Amino acid sequence: MPTPAVPGQQPTPLRLRSFRAVRYDEDRVGDLSRLLAPPHDELSLEQVRALRAHPHHIARLIHTHEPRATARHLRRWLNRGVLRRDERPAVYVYQQQRGARILQRGLIGDLVLPPQGGNAEGVLLPHEGVSPHVVRQRAAHMSGLRAQLEPLLLTYRGTESTAAQVMEHVTRRTPTAVARLGDITHTLWACHDEEEASLVTSGLPRGGALIADGHHRYAALRHLGAKPGGFWGSSLALLVDTVTYPLRLSAIHRVIPGLDPEKAASVAAEVARVRPLPEGPRPPCPGELVLAGAGQAWTVTDPQPEALREALATHPPEWATLPAAVSDHLLLADAWSVTDLPGAVRYVHNAGRAVEDVATPGNGVALLLPPITEDQVRELAGAGVLLPRKSTSFGPKPAAGLALRVLDPQ
Repeated sequence: MPTPAVPGQQPTPLRLRSFRAVRYDEDRVGDLSRLLAPPHDELSLEQVRALRAHPHHIARLIHTHEPRATARHLRRWLNRGVLRRDERPAVYVYQQQRGARILQRGLIGDLVLPPQGGNAEGVLLPHEGVSPHVVRQRAAHMSGLRAQLEPLLLTYRGTESTAAQVMEHVTRRTPTAVARLGDITHTLWACHDEEEASLVTSGLPRGGALIADGHHRYAALRHLGAKPGGFWGSSLALLVDTVTYPLRLSAIHRVIPGLDPEKAASVAAEVARVRPLPEGPRPPCPGELVLAGAGQAWTVTDPQPEALREALATHPPEWATLPAAVSDHLLLADAWSVTDLPGAVRYVHNAGRAVEDVATPGNGVALLLPPITEDQVRELAGAGVLLPRKSTSFGPKPAAGLALRVLDPQ
């Protein structure tokens, strides 16, 4: 659990350094839009297989369980000029845009990680727990490739107007790279000039940057960085000022393939108030969960206090009001006896897709969760309280493949 900042101590300022990004050479590979990938958690297995069919798609490097073989692919792409390292170090301005609306604008660079332990941990605020076996997978992938293919997504609350003005000026010149995924345009501008790079990073705060996405990768970096002679004291990162460009915060829903909807509702009624929804599934309101399956739906509210206390006995008391804690510990673990094993639960970011997945009888149930607010997340993270795994989804997340961090060959 992170150590809360000690009153009276000044957190270490965030340091986002210029670096020589590795990027696709468009003269060799053509349109980048054919080679970049949506965020990891937005792809089904079928979509991953389709993307990997392209010989140079970034999915061939990301979605793999064979780091050594994938590292050979990466080196071949570098040797053949499919990927190339930028000649000069830069901090990159990154923007996502739908039509005329700017969804997100931030900075991509090499973020110096704080020393492990003590007050320095308050510089970056994780807000979710992690799965140890996934952390090991991420660590093996990064160390095997000696590369980071996706940036950590961090949010902060900026107060420096100069940085925003310089970023705006940067976005008026010819971009370094442009790609379109779906209806969103992804654009990258390089800030090679040291003075300009210093100005665009001048708005970064002294601590308090929230890890919005990438908890398993961050934990893997901390694991790798603890080894003697390691190279993982910094990380590829995208930092977004949510005062200027607030991110969307959504819930992550649960699909449990092995459960019968009516039986699940009946058992849930033993530990909470369960009422049918004659009109069918709908998004949950604050303070409720929605159980759906085979065209039926129920609301789940008012957990029984004693049952909730027993379910959360080994967890922070703040969890009692968190939807993911009620769903995962009171319902999945205690009431329904769902094992915490790979494949027992699928995590789905779109409520409509979750409901669709279980619409046919025999396909299990979906448990829809309401979102919580960024203020709630920040308050708990600042106090050192980690949310249950897969509690939140910040977005939009960056596309994978625009700018990679590849360590120099040994």
